[in-house]
Amino acid sequence: MHPNKLGWLLLAPTMLILFLFGVVPFFYVIWVSFHQWNPFAADPSMIFNWASNYRQLVFDAQFMASLGVTLAFVFFAVLSELVIGYLLAQAFMKDFPGKAFFRTIHTLPLIMAPIIVGSIWKLMTTPSIGIIPSLLDSWFGYNLNIGQSAMAAFITTVVMDIWHWTPLVTLSLIAALVSLPADPFEQAQIDGANKRQIFWHITLPMIRPAIIATVFIRLMDAMRTVDEVLMLTGGGPGSATRYVGVHIFKEVFPRTNYGYGSAISVIVLYLTIVVCWLLYVGLIAPRNTKKG
Repeated sequence: MHPNKLGWLLLAPTMLILFLFGVVPFFYVIWVSFHQWNPFAADPSMIFNWASNYRQLVFDAQFMASLGVTLAFVFFAVLSELVIGYLLAQAFMKDFPGKAFFRTIHTLPLIMAPIIVGSIWKLMTTPSIGIIPSLLDSWFGYNLNIGQSAMAAFITTVVMDIWHWTPLVTLSLIAALVSLPADPFEQAQIDGANKRQIFWHITLPMIRPAIIATVFIRLMDAMRTVDEVLMLTGGGPGSATRYVGVHIFKEVFPRTNYGYGSAISVIVLYLTIVVCWLLYVGLIAPRNTKKG
């Protein structure tokens, strides 16, 4: 068999799975977004309503509020994970006692399902039994109650996301740092460059593609955060943590508004693609142009 045909034959099962579970549902969601549909109503038929769902979400104050808090959540969570992940990656590049143990402990959150993470943080932040309110009260005299304070709830969800996903950033950046050649660093040290200069002019440009890829992955994940936030705060207090993923969940399941929920999903996907494209154009494309 010709090598090209063999390659396509080996790829066929994966491409079929991606088509069935990725492409088909995507176009189905777009189709549903142009309908008014409640499958549990007395008349479960789909009613074509053109772009009414999209028109509705533009004037939906609750959706706009959820989009605003989502963007704030994504900014603080992803930026913190990137900074902390890089510092930990640099630390794990060095040898120290117990390195293997700490590296294993550090990656444990990655194997936990989001709903488990939310449950753990729910227990840890409950005022009557949680360790975090107890420590904050004994150390700083601060009474943490995420059920009453909107700011405390928002910060707690950000910290929870950092705890859950920083290991992914650390592992990605470790792989990038390990692959760097030693020659540029040795030459820079010979030329008298300090650590800050080496970081800005050698390390950062060389690991930029890995950073952008990691940011894209985390940005897409953070934009659709649902499970852990529902378990921890339920989207409250009020709408403080009603992120777009939570908003879509509450539109689709409790209210069974499948058409409107699908329209929101399409818009959120579009916004995610736009943000990723802007990051690519701002950080990657200019360097490719200079090389060309």
